[in-house]
Amino acid sequence: MGGGEETKTEEEEKQKSTAPFDLNDYIIIKEGDAEILMHTKNEVFYNKTQVNNRDMSIAVLRTFISKRKEEHEARLSKRTKKAMKVSEDHDSGLEAPSEPSSTPNGKSNGESEKTPHGEEPETKTRGELEPPRVLEALSATGLRAIRYAREVEGIGQVVALDNDKASVEACRRNIKFNGSVASAKVESNLTDARVYMLTHPKEFDMVDLDPYGSPSVFLDSAVQSVADGGMLMCTATDMAVLCGGNGEVCYSKYGSYPLRAKYCHEMALRVLLACIESHANRYKRYIVPVLSVQMDFYVRVFVRIYTSAGAMKNTPLKLSYVYQCIGCDSFHLQPLARTVTKNTSVRYLPGFGPAVTQQCNDCGKKYNMGGPIWSAPIHDQEWVGSILTDVKSMKNRYPAFNRISAVLTTISEELPDVPLFLSLHNLSGTLKCTSPSAMLFRSAVINAGYRISGTHVNPLGLKTDAPMDVIWDIMRCWVKSHPVKGQPPEQSGSVILAKEPVLQANFARALASVSKAQAKKVARFLPNPERHWGPKLRAGRTITSKHASLLGPEVVDGILNDNNNNNNNGEGEDEEEGEPETKRKKTEELTSVS
Repeated sequence: MGGGEETKTEEEEKQKSTAPFDLNDYIIIKEGDAEILMHTKNEVFYNKTQVNNRDMSIAVLRTFISKRKEEHEARLSKRTKKAMKVSEDHDSGLEAPSEPSSTPNGKSNGESEKTPHGEEPETKTRGELEPPRVLEALSATGLRAIRYAREVEGIGQVVALDNDKASVEACRRNIKFNGSVASAKVESNLTDARVYMLTHPKEFDMVDLDPYGSPSVFLDSAVQSVADGGMLMCTATDMAVLCGGNGEVCYSKYGSYPLRAKYCHEMALRVLLACIESHANRYKRYIVPVLSVQMDFYVRVFVRIYTSAGAMKNTPLKLSYVYQCIGCDSFHLQPLARTVTKNTSVRYLPGFGPAVTQQCNDCGKKYNMGGPIWSAPIHDQEWVGSILTDVKSMKNRYPAFNRISAVLTTISEELPDVPLFLSLHNLSGTLKCTSPSAMLFRSAVINAGYRISGTHVNPLGLKTDAPMDVIWDIMRCWVKSHPVKGQPPEQSGSVILAKEPVLQANFARALASVSKAQAKKVARFLPNPERHWGPKLRAGRTITSKHASLLGPEVVDGILNDNNNNNNNGEGEDEEEGEPETKRKKTEELTSVS
């Protein structure tokens, strides 16, 4: 097909997608400043639950634009001072110092020396910063892209992609429905997101991946399309895989083996981060996480991507294997690598191991090994503080304000340098004892000279830098004052309690045992706002009463009644269009037997 014919086809598709349509076939859904038309037949995927995801993304995008501007101004200031110094040296008769060496591709460490379109940046002459370009790789209805365009100040072009024809038509229809601002900024294309990202390297300041399932097939192209210093926002909804339900599948998709433990959701975040880093490293790039969130039924990470062959060498220092005892809650991390510094030189060497003995020192059972996972910090607390401040200052602009502010508040109080967490109830369950209150346990850890905090992943989770032998000593001291019934000697709890505590725990209330948010009675873990708050069915599948939150109960009842009427009127056609006759006979036989 010639170029002229392709252009003609694209124009025809655009005209078709913006052609007049019957509003009676659609439900108008409003979220934030955007309104979309949702077809009653569920032709294009839309998930109301993801309002939390979209609000969090908008909050991060606003902070990113602000930080990007600050960083640009700092670079300009530095460049101006340098130019003035060169001028002064030249006036005094001194030779101007040579420019610092750059990387082979002409870019300094972590900074892009070209605009998204490949020309030399205009900032060198005019000192202007171009508005950020955003790519939404899997747009469906286009709601997210439209919200970005209408709600985020200072944003540039938003490119929305989808390889489903009905989705692109719906997206273009919704863009037109949202007026001139959306029409001017949002562009919808029918294409494979992977091909598009590969053919537009380092063009976008922000790339948003929110697939239905695993993002693994998109990561390689996504890390290449982000500009230096830009941001990749990535969602993974295949939590059964990431949390250890199918370890072999997780390894094939993400290159890490998960463990089934209480911290599995945080481990899922760290597995995803390690996978993104692995893809980035193949192109001499590396990631810097600014926010990593587990909410509802998915994990969502926000990472900045830089190019530097030197900084990329630090990747093995950020990865660890995890040893999880099969008998108790003890876990230990095995770093992948270490460094040795001599004078000014740094050598990278394999990590010392093993981190554990063949059997658990606490209960005598064996270990399961998982990983590698990202063991470096998963949040930037400065960013988290800025995002939270911005969210609170624009409360009315966020439909899911209560939920995202609660999550951000909890994240702001997490220990940033402590991977994974313990569950107080699991510790007590291992010993078959009554559980101490979180305040008492926190106090004992703090009085022993260690740090402790909560985690946004689990209301009962506790992050601490105290080693496991100290944790079990605290629990032994608790059991001494709260005796338990005798248990079989081979059980893990019996083995642990058979040892005398080395540390004498002090349960006197410590000042820091209650977080600031708890002291102010700020809500941190909120219930779901309505029933069936979770993953919605794929586009094209029949809407049932479960999905009343999608279109409203009245509309769903109408659809169900129509379906029943059609089934009653077309009983003869069921054998052709419905289940195969052989399958139906088997079902009937099973029913009669039961």
